[in-house]
Amino acid sequence: MKKRIAVLLLAVCLLLALTACGKKADTKTITVGATPAPHCEILEVAKELMAKEGYTLVIKEFNDYVIPNDSVEEGELDANYFQHITYMNNFNEEHGTHLVSVAGIHYEPFGLYAGKCASLDELADGAQIAVPNDGTNEARALLLLQQEGLIKLKDGVGLSATKYDIVENPHNYDIVEMEAQQLPRTLVDVDMAVINGNYAIDAGLKVSDAVAVEAADGAAAEAYVNVLAVKAGNENNEAIQALVKALQSEEVRSFIETTYDGAVVPLF
Repeated sequence: MKKRIAVLLLAVCLLLALTACGKKADTKTITVGATPAPHCEILEVAKELMAKEGYTLVIKEFNDYVIPNDSVEEGELDANYFQHITYMNNFNEEHGTHLVSVAGIHYEPFGLYAGKCASLDELADGAQIAVPNDGTNEARALLLLQQEGLIKLKDGVGLSATKYDIVENPHNYDIVEMEAQQLPRTLVDVDMAVINGNYAIDAGLKVSDAVAVEAADGAAAEAYVNVLAVKAGNENNEAIQALVKALQSEEVRSFIETTYDGAVVPLF
């Protein structure tokens, strides 16, 4: 009987030891959600760097801006890399989530791209200009149109601007709101469209070919820096910090600068 009990105790101890080892191994794996370009592509470079340090980076691709945030909040993802800091902050306010930035990685200048019209001079009265319909991205698009003298917004609206804050629209441009990822597909149907950098890249559009580009003189880069986001409390996780180091490496900087032709700008 004593021998049997001893054997059972030994088996339990071995099981606990194996479980502990399994948990320890899991800490070397990190799962990150991202949109395809440039985020997943940049993460692929970081993945190789992390592997050299003994970490496994699992990249899950998403094509929307809500699920990857909800997944981090619920613990289904360890982090995500797809959004700028202003969008993340607004998302927290609107959804009651607890996301925080652990690192700023890059900035994607917004571009105004030609559709039926090839230049600003060709825009006729009543021309249709498509913009993203989500919070800060719509405001950002409207600020770009204001930058180019196409419209004027109410003083002080800044990043909260919507089409209803347009106080001057001398040519009665029709501002068409739609989901950001749909914008590249609508270029053939509208006169122009303001498109997020990542969706422009996905569609093969070059920022160097844009009719107008958001000024990157400091304020825009600060407000729209794309971040690695985690749930509050996980900032100092060892694997998270390893990913930050990889994303802010010279290898990633070189990849960004040689791959995206100015459409993605490293901020580290």
